[in-house]
Amino acid sequence: MKKVALLILDGWGHGDKTKSNAIRNARTPFIDSLYKNYPNSELLTDGEHVGLPAGQMGNSEVGHLNIGAGRVVYQDLVKINNAIKNDTFKNNKELNKAFSYAKKNNKPVHLIGLLSDGGVHSHDSHLVHLCELADKAGVNNLYIHAFTDGRDCDPKSGIKFIKKLEKQTTKLSAELISVIGRYYAMDRDQRWERIKLAYDLLVHSKGEKIKI
Repeated sequence: MKKVALLILDGWGHGDKTKSNAIRNARTPFIDSLYKNYPNSELLTDGEHVGLPAGQMGNSEVGHLNIGAGRVVYQDLVKINNAIKNDTFKNNKELNKAFSYAKKNNKPVHLIGLLSDGGVHSHDSHLVHLCELADKAGVNNLYIHAFTDGRDCDPKSGIKFIKKLEKQTTKLSAELISVIGRYYAMDRDQRWERIKLAYDLLVHSKGEKIKI
């Protein structure tokens, strides 16, 4: 039996032959020999081809999931979008349970997560919908703790999403009370010196206080 190895080169793909295409302009004799001597084909790695919304840019995480499964794996982004579109998201039992408890006991609800439209780990439209549901449920104290994005979006796009969120939640009970970058809040390399800053902010309210 012949053995098969699955090797993934992140960032490698087929594109136009412009000067900005590093792969096209590089000397790649080994890869060139593979194309020349062995059967090959191309995969589409964006949008509906990998379980994302049409026009949504793919990424390594989504690509790995689809290649590993050998089929289209519908991402959480699409599932949540469809639930909102079909008006079934409001029927989520755990959300309704949390909102009901908060209203009955006059408790605050904290929404913590990535604020961007990157679509990999979150989407800002989902946050706004959550705020609307909480408001309709009668939650009086709704607090947002935003992690700004600099990986799946432009590194300087944070202020744009903050302004957008504030505009969309003006008439709701939601309030943005803390902001920190994903570099600290979503570190996955076990670097406690980063995570501690996010932990202290969320748990002990330690951070630089500003007024807008």
